[in-house]
Amino acid sequence: MSTKVLEVSFEAPANVQVLYGPRDENLRRVEKELGVELHARGETVQIRGEESSVDLAYRLLEELYLVLQKGISIYPTDVDCAARMLKRHPGAGLKDVFLDVVYLAPTNRRITPKSIGQKEYIDAIRKNDIVFGIGPAGTGKTFLAMAMAVSALMRREVMRIVLARPAVEAGEKLGFLPGNLYEKVNPYLRPLYDALHDMMDYERATRMVETGEIEVAPLAFMRGRTLNDSFVILDEAQNSTSEQMKMFLTRLGLHSKAVITGDITQIDLPPDKASGLVQVQEILRGIKGVSFQYFSEEDVVRHRLVQDIIGAYDKADRLKDKGKGER
Repeated sequence: MSTKVLEVSFEAPANVQVLYGPRDENLRRVEKELGVELHARGETVQIRGEESSVDLAYRLLEELYLVLQKGISIYPTDVDCAARMLKRHPGAGLKDVFLDVVYLAPTNRRITPKSIGQKEYIDAIRKNDIVFGIGPAGTGKTFLAMAMAVSALMRREVMRIVLARPAVEAGEKLGFLPGNLYEKVNPYLRPLYDALHDMMDYERATRMVETGEIEVAPLAFMRGRTLNDSFVILDEAQNSTSEQMKMFLTRLGLHSKAVITGDITQIDLPPDKASGLVQVQEILRGIKGVSFQYFSEEDVVRHRLVQDIIGAYDKADRLKDKGKGER
């Protein structure tokens, strides 16, 4: 295995400091992800290692620097995501992904996709009125849908956002919980509120909920309604029954868009209840204006161990299925 050495130089010292990260943390992350050695001196980085890895590291640093020049911040987790993206898709253009700003939060935080799968998901939401985002936890399905919804509301492309979720993940037995109906279902809707507060300050979000511009409700509350001029998100859709899924999809009114997210490996319905998210993939496939986007562990943007954990569980499930087939 031949060793290759390359040097890459940059011009703007301020951007270079951000690229390197505190105490060169970002460079250390590149080393770990791509298996190269990086030595920084001023605005120049020397890259040493196996030829293909050195070429990837060179491209990675150059493209991240170009992203910084466009005013997009780079965080350590972005470096991890970018390195994994290039490892799996060597021809991918990081700029096309990281410069696609979905929403600019009040704190000037730019929300952008972090993987090829997330970029395709965002593009699908722009082009279609109904989009299903299916994949494991931590892939940004709900967060990016929420960002698209808030962005559409701020631009007055829709008049309201409706966020729905199955109120109880196993059987909808709310009677055993204390409090009135809203107090019973609120814990199940909390993740949607958390995502919403990531997009805008608490006071503004609260005010928009009070005026009805943003509605967070259990899935059962959708029955009998027609949702016009709305951006509608159904989260944790794997825990909706086939009847609930049909009910939800037929609520969509004029000038509206729906995004349905879920993880079909995490179904909490009773054994005698079929998941609406599983069934709908066959029922609606091929209909124009409906898009199915699938995420995998490579789209996980949480702690890098989450990606490995999901991969390990997928491997265990495949081995279990194989064992059943050999009996």
